[in-house]
Amino acid sequence: MSVHPLLALSRSQSLGDLPRRSALRFPERTAVVDGDVRLSFADFERAVGAAAAALQAHGITPGDRLALLSRNNWQFAALAFATARAGVVLVPINFMLGADEVAYVLDHSGATAFVVQDALVPVAEAAMEAAETDGVVIRTSICSGTEPAPAGWGNVRDWFEFDGGTAPLPVVADDDPVRLMYTSGTESRPKGALMSSRSLMWEYVSAVVDGNMTADDVDLHTLPLYHCAQLDCFLGPDIYLGATSIILPAPDPAAILAAIEREKVTKFFAPPTVWISLLRSPLFDAADLSSLRKGYYGASAMPVQVLKELRQRLPDVRFWNFYGQTEMAPVATILGPEDQLAHAGSAGRPSLNVETAVVDDDDRPVPPGTVGEIVHRSPHATLGYYRDPERTAEAFANGWFHSGDLGYFDDEGYLSVVDRKKDMIKTGGENVASREVEEAIYLLDGVAEAAVFGVPHPHWVEAVAAVVVPRPGVELVPEEVMAHTRSLLAGYKTPKYVIIADALPKNPSGKIVKRQLRNEHTDLGTSSAAILPAPGLN
Repeated sequence: MSVHPLLALSRSQSLGDLPRRSALRFPERTAVVDGDVRLSFADFERAVGAAAAALQAHGITPGDRLALLSRNNWQFAALAFATARAGVVLVPINFMLGADEVAYVLDHSGATAFVVQDALVPVAEAAMEAAETDGVVIRTSICSGTEPAPAGWGNVRDWFEFDGGTAPLPVVADDDPVRLMYTSGTESRPKGALMSSRSLMWEYVSAVVDGNMTADDVDLHTLPLYHCAQLDCFLGPDIYLGATSIILPAPDPAAILAAIEREKVTKFFAPPTVWISLLRSPLFDAADLSSLRKGYYGASAMPVQVLKELRQRLPDVRFWNFYGQTEMAPVATILGPEDQLAHAGSAGRPSLNVETAVVDDDDRPVPPGTVGEIVHRSPHATLGYYRDPERTAEAFANGWFHSGDLGYFDDEGYLSVVDRKKDMIKTGGENVASREVEEAIYLLDGVAEAAVFGVPHPHWVEAVAAVVVPRPGVELVPEEVMAHTRSLLAGYKTPKYVIIADALPKNPSGKIVKRQLRNEHTDLGTSSAAILPAPGLN
């Protein structure tokens, strides 16, 4: 049955509507704090509305892609909702990527507008020069303070102050795309997962209910907003609820501790690596963290001993483990506070709006205790991979999203994740595809074979390691491999440990056996004899 357009309008609630509705409920409540900038929900809504009108006035139409390359700031948060309100697809880009990697995202997404933080403009300009197409027609910068825009770039400040919006904005339907999130996945190039308002808002509901989030939260955001965990597990739900968001540019331990004390933060998410850095900070014990009540972790497994130490040193903080994938917007399962020790290391149970199963290679459910692939059904799920129908069909075979992670359910229905099906490495909360790193290593003259895998690490939880076999008569040293790889890839993708070997272990069919390499080098991250990376690799 078709729905009358006016009826559809009266029933609509898309991602872009959330700031306006929170502003109507809590106009004077602080929405966002970024350094000296403090925006009420009424202020934030004005900025979002003005920017959405500016996008339309600039000819950026529904379905167009706007790429955003920036560290955390209030402008990033506002653009996430302004683009959605205008029906424009936001393409957040990892600011740690090199120019060639950014160029790939620009080409693949077909972005016609590019918003870049002023400090990152040189990378952006190099990326546009390296791109195969000239798709970007609107270039706008996020300038620091009152600084003028770089030459050839507009100033996004003009968007937030735009007052010429008179044309009505489009009605954004539940399954219209509003976000294109690039995931490292397990391939040599990232895949673009299309997300709709329906995907994101059902995920917000799951996060809010199972994560015990409320309107009186004061949340601290330090992980990159280009990452769906910070953006859509926490910032989005905060705007939805009317909670307060404190934004920091990076997860610096001293800044985090100071912000918690200064802003009376009640809620904080970080991957295990950041929680570990807080515990090891000499400022930790002196900081007043008495306001903190809720702690969240995800992106990689929390070591049990670290979890125990957190509970001991922060006895009034309740902890949650969020597990999922970009394609799930991203929450799939959650381990609540009451289960942290009894089920330590578990990813918990399926969240409110998710059905999760563990299946064999024929997509048949396996019994408890049996390892298989983790699959999900949920309105959280992506609309599919952009410009990649074959991978979309493969990922959604038999009506389930196939995560590529291996795990098992115990007899009580708690999920444990044991491996990545295609050798994904998660280091410091970031996904690294081993094949992409291997391809870079193979570009070094004199390399015969290479295998990249993850090893346990006391700080990064998992570190990128490589075993490299030189060609006959060629002499390679680890530092040479590291320097070469870092010249091609982002720092966090560069191997922290390189072993030069005579051969790689292989099975009878000739496939490299990475499990054996991981087992042989499991102590590499803590060994005093390990080759250490050059300063600044991360």
